[in-house]
Amino acid sequence: MTLKKIEKITLGISGLTALGIGGMITLAPHVFYASYGISLGENPSLLSELRAPGAGLVTLGILMLLGIWRSALAQLAIAATLIVFLAFPAGRFISLALDGIPSFGILGALALEIVIAALCLFAFGNRLVSPDSKS
Repeated sequence: MTLKKIEKITLGISGLTALGIGGMITLAPHVFYASYGISLGENPSLLSELRAPGAGLVTLGILMLLGIWRSALAQLAIAATLIVFLAFPAGRFISLALDGIPSFGILGALALEIVIAALCLFAFGNRLVSPDSKS
């Protein structure tokens, strides 16, 4: 699969974002969540429940980045990008409706996720309509 320049840029932004956020959640969850005003404590079960999806996000970020250079992984990388960056804001909107307004830091994360989701839809939208599209 041949990727357009905007698709490569989008995979790069998405991959680095997922890798960075996932890495922080996995390796430094206290620091990461403190930036949102959340105190985690030392509960091993809670930390495990946070680190596990953080590691998943790292893996998906690596896949997104590999899709830039490995054409055999491009379609999978695009799918991973769309899943991650459409699901995160969707989940936050559900939380807004069910739980109320979160901290300013989390609203900032939502804004970033919306920007990346919009970029993903712009960059990959033609592939959603016509998966075999090369233009």
